[in-house]
Amino acid sequence: MSYKQFAITVLTLVLLAAGGSASFIYYIDPMWTFGHSHEYNDVQYVIDERQQKVNAMHFQPFDYDTLLIGSSRTTYINQHDFTGMKVYNFSASNVSIREYEPFLQYAVEQNGKSFERVIIGLDFFKTSINQSSGVVNLDSYIAKMEEPFYRYKNLLSYDLLKYAYDNFKMSKADANILDRSYNRSNVAQAMKIDSETTSQQTKEKIKKFRKEFYGETYQYNPEYKAVLQQLIDKYPQTEFIFYTTPISTPLFTALVDQGLLPSYEQWITDVTAAAGGMYNFMYPNSITNDIGHYFDGHHFYPEVGTMIAHRIDGTNQGVPADFGTYVTPENLADQLEFVRKESEGL
Repeated sequence: MSYKQFAITVLTLVLLAAGGSASFIYYIDPMWTFGHSHEYNDVQYVIDERQQKVNAMHFQPFDYDTLLIGSSRTTYINQHDFTGMKVYNFSASNVSIREYEPFLQYAVEQNGKSFERVIIGLDFFKTSINQSSGVVNLDSYIAKMEEPFYRYKNLLSYDLLKYAYDNFKMSKADANILDRSYNRSNVAQAMKIDSETTSQQTKEKIKKFRKEFYGETYQYNPEYKAVLQQLIDKYPQTEFIFYTTPISTPLFTALVDQGLLPSYEQWITDVTAAAGGMYNFMYPNSITNDIGHYFDGHHFYPEVGTMIAHRIDGTNQGVPADFGTYVTPENLADQLEFVRKESEGL
């Protein structure tokens, strides 16, 4: 074989390998830039939720009347569970209140019109100054998505090839082995774990929260209400629905033990004042008292998300009577007194 023939052979093999790799990444679509769905890509790794959802909203059809925003807890709410609403769940890990506005702005741009309503999940641990003061936006994700040939450059990524293969294996086995994975309808799923592991992970999460979020560094952000009010005022034609994400009672007990119940009450008061009302799920009740509804005491399973959706949409289907209270200025004092009394027995 001559040198020229050898070079042509090597080049041909390289091109075939690159072409095969690119075709496989396209087939699985791990960065959600194409949108096709089949049995071998219906379980997807969370690579970068913000980037994946920014991609999906831009490159795929996007026409909704309701937007759902929140942190990782809210990702476990099935957007299709809201009766009478066409919802897109634009939630991602560790979202802070400062991100609500840029998230909503980007979604409105992709939707081509304002949303009829925006549902926002609020987390107490994000009320502290150090968790809610930084200025954040989606600029870097949008810029990356808008790079020339972005979708096609992804097809040449070795890292994405590995993710694509892992997605393929999970999808083929129809098995979810992760704390969070997605199907092709933007619905998050969570692997069920045994009670012993749940108990251990809850203890670890409580220890982390006591130190990082509920500890001596915690200080309620006095600008919290103003941030929400600014968001509401910017979109006067949109209905804003706020709800508190329900943490397990053991984790709520840690909050009380750290002396943060007054801050919790200020939080509920501020949200109620800004929005005129809100759904509160974060207090001891039949759902939060059962650690089996969580995999770490911090994140609930999707079935709890379904209950939240049905309480908010008003159908109340399958929702225990004590799970979720709509708080208004008129019943605020009674709600806070109720939680105060429930906390005394913890």
